[in-house]
Amino acid sequence: MSRVLLDQRRRGTRFVHLPIRSILNSPQQTGMGFWSLNPYVGCEFGCTYCYARFVHRYVVERGEAGAPAAWADDEFERQVFVKREAPDILALTLKPSRLQGAAIVIGTATDPYQPAERQFRLTRRILERLAQFHGLNVSVITKSPLVARDLDVLARLTERGRVTVYCSLISVDVPLIRKLEARSPMPPVRLKALEKLTRGGIRAGVMLAPVLPGITDGVPQLLALMRAARAAGAAFVHADPLRLYPAVRATFLAAVARHYPALLARYERAFDARGRITATYARALERRVERLKRRTGFTAYERERGPAEPLQWALPL
Repeated sequence: MSRVLLDQRRRGTRFVHLPIRSILNSPQQTGMGFWSLNPYVGCEFGCTYCYARFVHRYVVERGEAGAPAAWADDEFERQVFVKREAPDILALTLKPSRLQGAAIVIGTATDPYQPAERQFRLTRRILERLAQFHGLNVSVITKSPLVARDLDVLARLTERGRVTVYCSLISVDVPLIRKLEARSPMPPVRLKALEKLTRGGIRAGVMLAPVLPGITDGVPQLLALMRAARAAGAAFVHADPLRLYPAVRATFLAAVARHYPALLARYERAFDARGRITATYARALERRVERLKRRTGFTAYERERGPAEPLQWALPL
């Protein structure tokens, strides 16, 4: 099936229609404890560490009419696939009784509020569909302040069920963000959006992931981010270490070599063939994060209002 070009940016990013037959991925399909939904594949933010490059590579190499196509490192941010029929297909196929209390997570494979959402409005239309039902448990993961645009729909969802927004932020250091996230929104505007959500009655917090060894995992860096999150009214902080999947490895290590050359050899040794860091590091990071959460008041706050649901990184379409 030939894919239709929907639009193109002056800088070259193309938006391509991706025909779909379904939009919800079940826990049985993904091996995760939640349903997942992604209106887009690929992302203009171009974060060097983004694990979802694997999903994009799969779509590209699947090719037109079954013929494989070549994939380049920058395809992820230069060719964004748009699931134009997603809201309508969701409306036709969603059966709340099938969910059995599990969450629906929007944004497990690229950001649902990336710049394309301003034009295509798929995420908003999906939320509007979900807001027609009672008793749903919906989570959204995003780096974008555009999520605050949909405060009205999120509020309706909150009235009828449970909503959690994970504002993704790895650091409050602006120069660091610019090195590793080519076109993502700056930390202050993300935190401002978080504040708007929490003031609007939405349960929202910070997804501090991935934590980058030697770059964002120090006590001063983590503490600064947690304090900023608390000031913005965050209900929780959820942290996970970097997973250096094969499809991400070349892109991210090139950025490390360019900006943090002294760490390159350490990164090359620290991750196994599946992209997982050593268990020793993961445990040490978990202890450090929990200690800092107590120090900044998050532990008591989460105990009173309920912790964030344990989300793991997933790669479903």
